[in-house]
Amino acid sequence: MGKIVITGMGTINPVGLNTADTWQNIINGVSGVAPVTRFDMSQWKVKIACEVKDFNPKDYMSAKDVRRRDRFEHFATVAAQEAMQDSGLEITEENTGRVGVLVSSALGGLHSFQDSVLRLEREGPRRINPFLIPMIMPNGAAGLIGIDHGLKGPAMSVASACASGIDGIGLAWMMLRLGMIDAAVTGASESVLTDAGLGAFERINALSLKKDYTMTPAPFDKNRDGLVMGEGAAILVVETESHAKARGANILAELAGYSATADAFHVTAPTADGSGGGIAIANALISAGINVDEVGYISAHGTATPLNDLTETKAIKYAFGEQAYKVPISSTKSMTGHMMGATGALETFFCVKAIQDGILPPTIHYETPDPECDLDYIPNQAREKKVEVAINNAFGFGGHNSVLVIRKYA
Repeated sequence: MGKIVITGMGTINPVGLNTADTWQNIINGVSGVAPVTRFDMSQWKVKIACEVKDFNPKDYMSAKDVRRRDRFEHFATVAAQEAMQDSGLEITEENTGRVGVLVSSALGGLHSFQDSVLRLEREGPRRINPFLIPMIMPNGAAGLIGIDHGLKGPAMSVASACASGIDGIGLAWMMLRLGMIDAAVTGASESVLTDAGLGAFERINALSLKKDYTMTPAPFDKNRDGLVMGEGAAILVVETESHAKARGANILAELAGYSATADAFHVTAPTADGSGGGIAIANALISAGINVDEVGYISAHGTATPLNDLTETKAIKYAFGEQAYKVPISSTKSMTGHMMGATGALETFFCVKAIQDGILPPTIHYETPDPECDLDYIPNQAREKKVEVAINNAFGFGGHNSVLVIRKYA
């Protein structure tokens, strides 16, 4: 069975509107956290988020498409444009049925749904947007990317909460290995930054309420108090090695392994011993044929909630044993915020760049070590380190645990 490789990447997120700016800001420790600007949060305790700023969808698509697409679809289709251009993949009548679209979203078009509910209440049912359904359905981004680029292979979305992005990429990996397709556009997009979306996460006490927003979120820090919501998209082009080589593609990295498990425990809380995530990590490494001592970097889920970070630390120890103390780990959510389903896809991009450039992203806002989170979290400054293998964790509500393995292409 041949290798599965990554040949293109694109993103829009709170720290950059393209891959180049994003990576530069990440390795420089630039935070996207700021007071919310797009709507009134006066009735909520939380006042901050990681918004995508200076993004005008009209710069990338027609005014009609802007009106008929939700914000999460704007992000996805624009990130896909960059990824397709980066890959150099040309779509023809001969290959279109062999190129899939596996682009996920945990919650779909929450902006459009909230707007329509409010309009229904104010103006009645005749004022609901006739395009509401394709604007809110989580698979809308996958369908639109297929339409934009003429892709006629399988098109679908995975909804597995915060693991959605990794699971979508993992599904593409499996389809490629099975020979169902030769290439795929895959990743995830999310925009739940509405007052209802933020308010809902505040109600379950998941959000950071620190008064100094320049020091939050603080993954793995003893004084962490919750996540900061983000938004954005990250899209990859993945292919079989034979397909990529036949067309002379620039291969960025190998997508070497994938695994997913379920805690079967609680809809929002992970298992206390971290075994669900630990098994997912171990199984992903098995799928890639990689030993724990070969892993040079772990991109942590690292939401900065007290329970998640402790449980993830236990999960890493479960899978790595004593080797857990030797592998560098970081949470880039300290800069991008938690983009829900899209974050795992974005962090896959970071793993690829870490392998390419030999630079590991930091965990910023790290001040006070937590005795129970006692691993190497790359505090505050990026680190130069040659890396051959990286793993990317995503753990989501519903008990979802998903892990990708990315390896230097050789």
